Amino acid sequence: MTQAHVLDAVMRTLADPTRRAVFERIVHTDEISVAELTKGSGVTQSAVSQHLRSLKQAGLVLDRSQGRNVFYRADPAGLAPLFDWMSHYDVFWRSRLTDLRALLKDIDP
Repeated sequence: MTQAHVLDAVMRTLADPTRRAVFERIVHTDEISVAELTKGSGVTQSAVSQHLRSLKQAGLVLDRSQGRNVFYRADPAGLAPLFDWMSHYDVFWRSRLTDLRALLKDIDP
């Protein structure tokens, strides 16, 4: 997959609010099972499993089987395409905000 396709997959995956909430729960743990993710989420285990599949396909989570349980953990490398894309715009906006700050100081010393 090209870098643009990888970025699109990450953005599309994280665009879903429920999926993003599942990802947030995973990020805040070392490792978590599907059953633990389902508890208190208001989402069925089947739906959580589908969201996990999407997160895994986008490279955002890794899984580990242990008996009948599957445990998930965040894969920081999965966010790299998004971070790289945002870093490009960080340079752009920092420059613009610096210019704006200077202009505002000139207007209202």
